[in-house]
Amino acid sequence: MEILHVSAECYPVAKAGGLGDVVGALPKYQHEAGYIAKVVMPMYKTKFLNTHEWDVVHKGYTNLGNWWFIYTIIKEKTNVLGFDLYQVDINGLLDREKIYGYDDDPARFVAFQIAVVDWVAAWKHRPDVIHVHDHQAALIPFMIKHCYRYQHLQGIPTVLTIHNAEYQGWLGWDKSYFIPAWDNWKSGLLEWKNSINSLACGVRCAWKVTTVSPSYLEELRWSANGLEALFEYEKGKCTGILNGIDMNVWDPETDSYIENHYNIKNKTDGKAKNKKLLCERFSLDEQKPLLAFIGRLVGEKGADLLPQAIGDSFYYIGRKMNFLILGSGSPMIEQNLERARTLSSGDCSIYIGYNESLSHLMYAGTDFILMPSRVEPCGLNQMYAMRYGTMPVVRSTGGLRDTVRDFGDPDGYGIRFNNPVIGDITHAIWRAVQLYTDPLLMDEMRRRMMRLDFSWETSMKHYGDLYASL
Repeated sequence: MEILHVSAECYPVAKAGGLGDVVGALPKYQHEAGYIAKVVMPMYKTKFLNTHEWDVVHKGYTNLGNWWFIYTIIKEKTNVLGFDLYQVDINGLLDREKIYGYDDDPARFVAFQIAVVDWVAAWKHRPDVIHVHDHQAALIPFMIKHCYRYQHLQGIPTVLTIHNAEYQGWLGWDKSYFIPAWDNWKSGLLEWKNSINSLACGVRCAWKVTTVSPSYLEELRWSANGLEALFEYEKGKCTGILNGIDMNVWDPETDSYIENHYNIKNKTDGKAKNKKLLCERFSLDEQKPLLAFIGRLVGEKGADLLPQAIGDSFYYIGRKMNFLILGSGSPMIEQNLERARTLSSGDCSIYIGYNESLSHLMYAGTDFILMPSRVEPCGLNQMYAMRYGTMPVVRSTGGLRDTVRDFGDPDGYGIRFNNPVIGDITHAIWRAVQLYTDPLLMDEMRRRMMRLDFSWETSMKHYGDLYASL
């Protein structure tokens, strides 16, 4: 079975969040299981592009409305990622350093999707499934079904995976001419609340829709940034499949980003050595429990709550803990965190930016990871943390609810709280500090976490069953 994944991100080529991690791992495990797995993504200006060799496999000529352009499909020569990787080069449009954040992003990603479909239309065979990811690829099922020049592809099953429904790829109707000539009677499939909504269109037109956790699928029926009624209506073709993690990349025994390797048998000593390095680097007290946040500094992740939660924790609990923040995002949140750092008397440190090696060290060296998310479709950070014996302190939502069991419950191993509010967060931090004073219980919690299996094998079976049903 041949699966073509279409995505804006793929780790380690280009990644902005969990989407990149998933698209970098799932095809690799599918390939190992006997599938022919391929990934096609935009060609950005990346280090990966410049340090690998590429073959030109196709050149095409198509249009974005009135603008006709040449596109080139290149393929990585060595299959270094464990699957066939293709990139779409559209000169001046996709070949930029950032993935997102440009004023013409709508045009960029519509052009990317058109080029992908145009390329597939030129194949001498057909993939068995086209698996598209998030709104940046969600118009493809519509194009295959209703754009006149591509209707010979409409027999190819399509699957849409929603990694985050907050971002939906809105387009004004004045941009409808971007889409190759299509049946105007089908305009209702594109529209949601007086604009073109790429994600809503994908949900309507894809043969099957998946979300990255079962709980997130349920939540979308009452909290989907305006698409609640659509998910209720289309629930019959929707499935929640929990993401896995790459157990080879995220392995404290072999991780190339950390100096002190360890496993479940010597976890206490290994984590202590990594914590020492981390605390020395950021001038923190290694005797205190260390709580970390790793991720985008945006409201969706609850990052705006961190400055007050840190301050209130010091006020009500005392200076019994340290905090370490890694991430970037909202300038206001960054400023508020910096203010919290200056008021912390050395008990809080911040690294603004993206740093892959530091994130691995933090998973290995911290005691707890904070995830006060308002929205968390699946969440991978908590799985990475538990793989390294670091306890997640999470809001009970989406994939966090599916993967973290409170240590107060039978066979529990994490800390959960219900609401993304300061009081719930500080109470959870208090529970973490209290737990840290019991080394034997902490050791047992780490043992339980590190024995959990978050590999892709289980998810792979669910995807395999889904593909077979098509």
